[in-house]
Amino acid sequence: MNEWGDEDVVLVSAIEHYSYCPRQCALIYVERVYDENVFTLRGSAAHARVDQASQAVEHGVVLERALPIWSDRHRLYGRADVVEFHPDGAIVPVEYKVTPKHRIQHARLQLCAQAICLEEMFGRAVPSGAAYSSSSHQRTDVQFTPELRAKTVEIVEAVRKMIAQQNLPPPVDDARCPNCSLVHVCAPSCVAAHRELRCEDFLFLPSDEEVVA
Repeated sequence: MNEWGDEDVVLVSAIEHYSYCPRQCALIYVERVYDENVFTLRGSAAHARVDQASQAVEHGVVLERALPIWSDRHRLYGRADVVEFHPDGAIVPVEYKVTPKHRIQHARLQLCAQAICLEEMFGRAVPSGAAYSSSSHQRTDVQFTPELRAKTVEIVEAVRKMIAQQNLPPPVDDARCPNCSLVHVCAPSCVAAHRELRCEDFLFLPSDEEVVA
């Protein structure tokens, strides 16, 4: 891994945050704000095992947990929950999530970033990975299509630009907000309402009768 400046590095974990909500991503990686709620605590519990770096062999498959990964080309850095090294040479990143199977669309991008790192590190194609839902105990295969790869790289550059410019996007104030651990810091409803106020809303304008009088 080459020497990078702090402003150059994009953490792999930031990709999923940005995909879910650019403002959430900025609060964490620009404003350095983080908080816990029931969903993040469940996620931490689900990651308890895979957050400990270790190696195991199951049915001939080598499992590397909490494996450091990086890409010099895209200046990416992070850790993969689990990377499977199969006897046939296949490399499969596995991301553990507490969300149900049907809500892993953002994890697909994070997984794809892991694949991009692994391909550069090992000089081998990584065509697919998997997302494991600890809530439903289901594993979903994810194919790293050209479209998914392009979208992942696009988000990496968007995150890098956002951090370089120290930009905090406006709040979305929609169905995503109640489940966000940063909702009280973000205050989406208050900020959105403030943006809609006009200067004249704060001025006392006399009525026609008062003007005549």
